[in-house]
Amino acid sequence: MTPVEMLGVFAAGVGAGAMNAVVGSGTLVTFPVLLATGLSPLTATVSNALGLVPGAVSGAVGYRRELAGQARRVCRLGIGSALGGIAGATLLLALPAEAFETIVPTLVGLALVLVALQPLIGKKVRDRRRPGERPARPDGGWPLFTGLTLASVYGGYFAAAQGIIYMSLMGLLLDEPLQRLNAVKNVLVAIVNTVAATFFLFVADFDWTAVALIAVGSALGGQLGAATGRRFSPAVLRSVIVVVGTVALVQLLLR
Repeated sequence: MTPVEMLGVFAAGVGAGAMNAVVGSGTLVTFPVLLATGLSPLTATVSNALGLVPGAVSGAVGYRRELAGQARRVCRLGIGSALGGIAGATLLLALPAEAFETIVPTLVGLALVLVALQPLIGKKVRDRRRPGERPARPDGGWPLFTGLTLASVYGGYFAAAQGIIYMSLMGLLLDEPLQRLNAVKNVLVAIVNTVAATFFLFVADFDWTAVALIAVGSALGGQLGAATGRRFSPAVLRSVIVVVGTVALVQLLLR
């Protein structure tokens, strides 16, 4: 890897870390850059997963204030995320890429629609409740647990727009401000990345230079993203999610 390529990978890591903390889809920044350096798609995917772990943890730490009072929820959903992440990492090595990537654009597109319509859907759900009545399932129940577990299978496999899928599911099934949901999303992404990366360490080929550059860059970007993202109003944050997700969807369709 030339010095220019190393600089490009580091910069991509910073950008991916910041994007992941705010909305997700950071993989769509780092993955093409790694391919451009000459890495194979599989080696690039594995190296990217390993490198983004510090960034995911950094973003979660940056949103620690919004995690207050959500420990039980995070622990419950984290179990499903860990199981899904290891399943997705296994599929990455066991199946041809085409077998899974054919449904990725559909998942991302559906998630974007749900994020965009979440205020309207949430209002209809709230209007059906009696005054003062709490949601029947304050933790989302089994529908949310199952949905996030399946989304984590995808996250362990490729991870592009994983955070957007998380946000769409939680936005529909949890009665919480968007910033608090974003904090939970960052923890779940960190869990998926960590379990998948740990699996890859023992069974897959990766490039240590790429891993180190993305790791340092994404850790820095995670803090920058958290500091910036928590200042966004719900409407602005939702708009950022839709815009970034649309770009991600276009890029996935053109691959």
